[in-house]
Amino acid sequence: MSGDRPDPQRQKASVQEISSAQLLGPRGELIIIHNEERYTLRITANRKLILTK
Repeated sequence: MSGDRPDPQRQKASVQEISSAQLLGPRGELIIIHNEERYTLRITANRKLILTK
């Protein structure tokens, strides 16, 4: 039955990691299309990330 459950170590290894600077670029903003809707991921003045619709 262990074949039915995902291996936690394997899942962890498959997750991509990227810096916010690389992802958001020099503008500090990224548009994400999800289920045909637009979301904006950006860095706030306090250097936090915020996702808005």
